[in-house]
Amino acid sequence: MRILLDGCVPKPLKRELLNYQIRTVVEIGWSGKKNGELLQLMQQEGFTILLTTDQNLRYQQNLEQAGVAVVVMVASSNRIQDLVPLLLDVRNALNTVVAGEVIEITI
Repeated sequence: MRILLDGCVPKPLKRELLNYQIRTVVEIGWSGKKNGELLQLMQQEGFTILLTTDQNLRYQQNLEQAGVAVVVMVASSNRIQDLVPLLLDVRNALNTVVAGEVIEITI
């Protein structure tokens, strides 16, 4: 599984998920891409999961057609200290989510 860390997620969160093959949109030069284009690039480059805090993505894009899974972290903010408490459930979701599925992780 190849995971893309969305631009709205703090980059240091990647260090909390060391056992996964994660890249950030900044690392691969996709900063500023619109969601539709980002999903298309993900599919072309073999990414299978988008890890994001964007709660509206599921309503704006056809994720089933995009062929990727999405894990949405829902916290009071997208600051790392607010997202870290979600990581146990995020890890579980990363191991079970399938293409076209959206899993929301909340506290």
